[in-house]
Amino acid sequence: MDGLSKEEDREQLRKVHLYMFFMKRKFVQNIDMQRLLSDNIDNIKALCRTLCCMNIEIKKYLKTALVFLLVIFGLNIYAQESQYLTKSNIPYYNDSVNQSDAYIKERCVLDIYYPKNTKKFATIVWFHGGGLNSGSKEIPQALREQGFCVIAPNYRLSPKVQAPKYIEDAAAAVAWVFNHINQIGGDSTLIYLSGHSAGAYLDLMVGLDKRWLKTYHIDANRIAGLIPFSAQTITHFTIRKERGIADTQPVVDEYAPLFHVRADAPSLLLITGDRELEMLGRYEENAYLMRMMKIAGHKDTRLYELQGFGHGMTEPAFPLLIKEVQMRVKEKKSHQ
Repeated sequence: MDGLSKEEDREQLRKVHLYMFFMKRKFVQNIDMQRLLSDNIDNIKALCRTLCCMNIEIKKYLKTALVFLLVIFGLNIYAQESQYLTKSNIPYYNDSVNQSDAYIKERCVLDIYYPKNTKKFATIVWFHGGGLNSGSKEIPQALREQGFCVIAPNYRLSPKVQAPKYIEDAAAAVAWVFNHINQIGGDSTLIYLSGHSAGAYLDLMVGLDKRWLKTYHIDANRIAGLIPFSAQTITHFTIRKERGIADTQPVVDEYAPLFHVRADAPSLLLITGDRELEMLGRYEENAYLMRMMKIAGHKDTRLYELQGFGHGMTEPAFPLLIKEVQMRVKEKKSHQ
């Protein structure tokens, strides 16, 4: 086969540059690389044919490019082989408690979604929202296939129970995770609490008020991080309603995360919607919690306000949660 002219070499090299830039961007964006490579197999074959015709210097470059493509393909095959398992409706209280009350037996269960072929993975405990009076456990789609475990507990709801029963349930679920996550390959030093709205409130109560996990002989400071979405940081409006207090009347007492600010708490990433679109001053509550945590001496409290999003701000917040967990895991491994 005849060699290519210098002008043709340059043109082919330009095309290779553009094509590799395209492939690299798609890889970084975490799209389905197997499908991408399948769709572009003719282009890859053309690169291989071109390699035979080009001069030595450009051949070296193309060899590197082709190696890059093969690495991507290999990584994608590895990712495809990573399997995730789901176990549903596992009671998190012991048998005697679980059998003592029909409502406990119904509600106090959790689902587990975890990578089968991975060891020492991180875990996110995700508490659903619903104002402490509605809602049900779920494994958010955005948190699937990210390399970590997601555990979704149910908890008892008002008005069938009143405070602090749902906080007790949240603590019991978290304690179960600490005591069992190693059995399926997880790392008990990489347990993060997250959730939306009422679920975020439960994150903060369990993570900041140490008495709830102390019942199970667990120090709340073992939690790797708290990442609540649009949390109530004053006493929750459902608890105020149980007392006959209007939801526009602020209360800060033992059932308010703000009441439990402390310097030695786990890392805290607060995420809310736009202050002009959120519920009843929810951004300002989180901003005040951040300020008071810093005044108390806490060194790792941050607040993100998602402009243009209201209370239902979970979709833009999930990437921030994933990034936070990945960053923390990387930091831990770098210090080992």
